[in-house]
Amino acid sequence: MKPFESFLAAQLDGFLRYRQDLGMSTRTLRGHLQILDHWLKKQNIPPGAIEPCFFLNLGRDLNVEPGTVNKIIDTARALFNYLVRMGACETNPLRDMPYVKPYRFVPFVFSAPQTDALIKAACAQIRRHPRCFVHDVAVYTALVLLARCGLRIGEPLRLYREQFRQPENTLYIEKTKFKKDRLIPVPQSVARQLKNYLALRKTLITNNDNPYLLVGPQRNCPLGATCLRRAFHQAVTAAGLDAPRQIIANTIFSAPVPHSLRHSFAVNTLMRISQAGKSAQNALAMLAVYMGHSDWRFTAKYLTVLDASQRNRLLAFAAAHQWKP
Repeated sequence: MKPFESFLAAQLDGFLRYRQDLGMSTRTLRGHLQILDHWLKKQNIPPGAIEPCFFLNLGRDLNVEPGTVNKIIDTARALFNYLVRMGACETNPLRDMPYVKPYRFVPFVFSAPQTDALIKAACAQIRRHPRCFVHDVAVYTALVLLARCGLRIGEPLRLYREQFRQPENTLYIEKTKFKKDRLIPVPQSVARQLKNYLALRKTLITNNDNPYLLVGPQRNCPLGATCLRRAFHQAVTAAGLDAPRQIIANTIFSAPVPHSLRHSFAVNTLMRISQAGKSAQNALAMLAVYMGHSDWRFTAKYLTVLDASQRNRLLAFAAAHQWKP
């Protein structure tokens, strides 16, 4: 790992060790600290001369998005709180530091026909070679679960075989983002795909003792997220649905990513309910339970746009009216 180089290098290392001793993950923290370390070195701030005014232009000088700036401000504030407790400085110079106004985020949303096209393209990618066939079917099955059940990318990868309850066509999902377990029914087409995959796996794999539902290439290991992301992007390209990530004014228009399938599932489900003449608002709480949110308001955040066509109209309008120097 690249060492810290500013005059606070020793304190940054100490802060990382402190957080590690508390049992916290430091992977993201180290990245933020390295950005802060590089900025301090570039500013050539002498030891003992840290004042709040030095951080007023932090966001402008870093040349990163506002959301990242705010995370770095949080990290720097926690760092100096630690230094105050350790007696290395008297006050926290970022105590009253304001946040930068974040960009508005508009996710990529697949329409229902586009989701069907993506799934079809993913199916066409399955290689028929004996060494690849079971693995590729597992990847395809994972994509089906993301698209048809709105799962997070890690959830199908952590499933064990017994968590798919075949008689009742349900999935038991545990240890989710909000530490909640849930039992969800799956559509008949998804249940059929899972049963076909398990039958295929039983027939073609000699040592079929891997405890995971979707097996990876290594013994007793689950399917990996990297190959799932790769297959998703290949299917998006093959289906002609690829689009670049764009920042227009203060709005980020996301490119398609695996999590877009979860967004699309929420949006399209509520749209179907509304088109059937029923109350989408009344269904929101049930959808939140199905998707594993601890509160329906987290699900409501997925509804940035009403559907894929509105998202495309919003993008076209923003692109046509953006300010040009």
